[in-house]
Amino acid sequence: MKRLPVSSRGLKSIGYDPKTKILEIEFKSKLLAQYFDVPASTYEALMLADSKGAYFGAYIRDVYSHQRVKEKGPFAQIKAMFKSFS
Repeated sequence: MKRLPVSSRGLKSIGYDPKTKILEIEFKSKLLAQYFDVPASTYEALMLADSKGAYFGAYIRDVYSHQRVKEKGPFAQIKAMFKSFS
């Protein structure tokens, strides 16, 4: 899913798929999460919010079911290898 970079202390980028109603948020902590059954109006309000982090905390975080998305990219396999040793 294509995400747009955002200006926020805690959020790095946000994407939305209107067909599936999945909101995808990448946090500056590198966590990537998908939120399900999110109405387009909630995504639009998030993108227009002065404080995206505050809006997320008040209207998304504990409202919609979500799941973490596994990391992708060249370092994901290396991190997975090190986790297997712990």
